[in-house]
Amino acid sequence: MADVFVLNKALEEIGHGKEVAIVTITKAFGSTPRGVGSMMLVLKDGKTYGTYGTVGGGRLEKEIIDRTLEALNKGESISIDLPLEQQGVDMICGGEVSVFIDICKKRPKLLIVGGGHVGNAIYNIASLLDFHIAIFEDRKEFLTKERFPQANELILGDIKTNLENYSIDEDTYIIIVTRGHEYDEESLEAVIDRGARYIGLMGSKNKVDIMLDELEEKGIDEKFLEKVYTPIGLDIGDETPEEIAISIMSEVLLIKNKGSLSHLRITKKD
Repeated sequence: MADVFVLNKALEEIGHGKEVAIVTITKAFGSTPRGVGSMMLVLKDGKTYGTYGTVGGGRLEKEIIDRTLEALNKGESISIDLPLEQQGVDMICGGEVSVFIDICKKRPKLLIVGGGHVGNAIYNIASLLDFHIAIFEDRKEFLTKERFPQANELILGDIKTNLENYSIDEDTYIIIVTRGHEYDEESLEAVIDRGARYIGLMGSKNKVDIMLDELEEKGIDEKFLEKVYTPIGLDIGDETPEEIAISIMSEVLLIKNKGSLSHLRITKKD
C-alpha cells in the first residue's frame, strides 16, 4: 500500500521546485526489515539531503540512500536488487530486497518580476511550457489568481526583499519587467550574482546603460553585468505586449535548450 504521507510530501517538495526521488520496495524475499510497498522520499539540495519515510533503517537504508543520490545526480530512475548479506549492507537477516528508485525531475523555474501588461503576456506564453512559474509583484490588484491562474507561486510584497529570500539556482530563468527603472534596478541587484541560468531585463538601451553603470558603481562585478540579457528578447520586430512576450520567451528557450538562431526552412537547393 502506498505511503500517503510520503506521496504528499513528494508533491509538496516538487511544488516548491525541488528534485526528489521516491524509493519503493517492490520485492522482499526471506527475512527483511520492511515489506513490499514500503516507501521513502529522498530529496537533495546542494550537498545536503533529507528523507521522509523509511525502507528499513540501518545499513540497508544508508546503502539505498547512497544509490538514490547517485540516481538523482544522473537524473535517471533505476531498479536495484540488494542481498542483505552483501558487503556494505552486512545485515544478518539473510533476505533480499528489490527497490525502485523513481526520480521526479524538477521543472526549471521561471521568475517573472512584474505583473503588469507585459508580465501577464509573458505568463500567458510561459504557461504553455514546462516551467515552475513564480510571479513577483508589490501591487495586490495586479497579482491575482484570475490574472495568473496556472502560476505556481504568486509572491506579493517588497519585490527586492522577496527576490533576496527566494531560492535561485542554475535552472532558474528570470525576466525583469517591472513598472519602473527603480524597481528594475533593485530586482536586478537582488539576483544578478546568484547563479541563475538567464536574467533578462526589459528597457531601452539608454535606460539599461545607466542602470548597469549604477550597479557597477555599487560594486557589482562586471562579469555578472555582462551576463544580463538586455535589451531583452529576440529581434522579431515586436510591438504589442504579446509579441514582446513571444520574443522574450523565444530567447529564454534559446538559452535553455542551447539552440541556434537559424531558420529550419528547406530550399530546393537542399
